[in-house]
Amino acid sequence: MEQNRWRQDFPQLGNKDFTFLDSAASSLKPQIVIDAVNGYYHDLSVNIHRGIYDEAYEATRLFELTREKVAEFINATPEEIIFTRGATAAMNLVASSYGMDQIKKGDEIIVSELEHHSSVLPWQRVAQKTGAKLVYIPLNEEGKITVESFKSVLNKQTKMVALTYMSNVMGYKTPLEEIIPLAHEFGALVTVDASQAAPHLKLDVKRLNVDFLAFSGHKMLGPTGVGVLYGKAHLLKVMEPLELGGEMNDEVSLQTSVWKDAPYKFEAGTMPIASVIGLAKAIEYLQTAGLETIEDHVNRLRNYAFQQLKKIEGIVIYNPNADTGIIAFNIKGVHPHDAASYFAEHKVALRAGHHCAQLIIKWLKIEACLRASFYLYNTYADCDKFIATVKTAVKYFRSVGFEG
Repeated sequence: MEQNRWRQDFPQLGNKDFTFLDSAASSLKPQIVIDAVNGYYHDLSVNIHRGIYDEAYEATRLFELTREKVAEFINATPEEIIFTRGATAAMNLVASSYGMDQIKKGDEIIVSELEHHSSVLPWQRVAQKTGAKLVYIPLNEEGKITVESFKSVLNKQTKMVALTYMSNVMGYKTPLEEIIPLAHEFGALVTVDASQAAPHLKLDVKRLNVDFLAFSGHKMLGPTGVGVLYGKAHLLKVMEPLELGGEMNDEVSLQTSVWKDAPYKFEAGTMPIASVIGLAKAIEYLQTAGLETIEDHVNRLRNYAFQQLKKIEGIVIYNPNADTGIIAFNIKGVHPHDAASYFAEHKVALRAGHHCAQLIIKWLKIEACLRASFYLYNTYADCDKFIATVKTAVKYFRSVGFEG
């Protein structure tokens, strides 16, 4: 196996016969992230923003240090960073707090068929509850969002644009640099799902001038149970918290209460402290490795695998021109769940299904698909194992009567 400078940092890989190609669902964790989580439970294991003893002070310091690191990571200020349980919770917060309060009957919300369910379902509910209209951007023949197709649905009734930065099925990047200023010209806000982008791209919320942006820790080498919502300070100021309880209030009286300022008014109760602390180490790892270096490696692997995969008879590839390390494909005549079981038996981890993105699966006119996704710890040997398993899978299913 060729040398990979990062692979040794991921204990789950070890010397096992295991080819992991499901990073778009959740990434593996490097040892420094595992150590940070374990360190909190072993040495601290206390709550934050409460006690004045040494352990409580240190836990709070590490928690707030992560907020600073996240802010630096995306070029925001700490006051604009809210910790949630994941990107899903972050986008639901925007829809339920800002959307329900600010969007009215007759307004329009622009989304796309490329969205993960967590980027479209909250806005479906807002539209249903408020009488607003949900409008979909027409995709081109490749299934991409173009600036021209966005312009075709943008108008003075548009109040919110909610789009993925990078599709979790097709691997396409949305041209946000052109879309966001167009939306702002019409007075609309933009919410971006950056769950797939955060592990691969340098995010700069100030350069994008995006209004809200969400991502999850577990897709970018961090722990599960923690996500991030970025929001412009003046927007967070007018939003009401969804959860009420401990630590999010300044004063509580018999009939009324006063909330803290953002971000704390949105972080009621005991937060996922260990996961937040682990996220800081994940960000440090990505910054040390370099996102451009990682993405160059990922694209090389993806292109290497793609060039071989497209030569195999009986394979359908749905995203030949993807921008990053995702290949969406099927074996003709074979249900992807059956194929995924075969891959699993041969120690190749792929994802099969609709990938929590049924709209694009329906747009493709299929029931489901297989997805191989590459990340920094993958190697050319992983690609070779993947291709070899595809070839034997095609042979196997034909031998048992599946027609490709």
